Amino acid sequence: MAENGHKEHPKYFRIFWWLLALTIIEVAVAIPEYAMVLKAILLIGLACAKAALVAIYFMHLKFERKTLAIIVLTPFIICVFLVIMLMPDLTLDTRIDGVEKPAEVVDTSSH
Repeated sequence: MAENGHKEHPKYFRIFWWLLALTIIEVAVAIPEYAMVLKAILLIGLACAKAALVAIYFMHLKFERKTLAIIVLTPFIICVFLVIMLMPDLTLDTRIDGVEKPAEVVDTSSH
């Protein structure tokens, strides 16, 4: 609480600048060409940081009970787990480079 007895509100403009900075970093990470796994991990981490800022300050979860925090964190943890478990399939070279060409069909009707 502030000295005048009112509840102190979060600094929304400061959070805006943090979100803007994280967005600029996301764009800077997405542009250059380097390992897709590293790029994905960085982008997911930055997105999680932005989501946490929005949830904590704009959705006022900072002031909520622990039960609500558990309700929010459980699907988040499951989502992160699924992304990590699917990462090998998503970055498989044969899936990205294409599939083998099908065998050629021999036309026997012209003989």
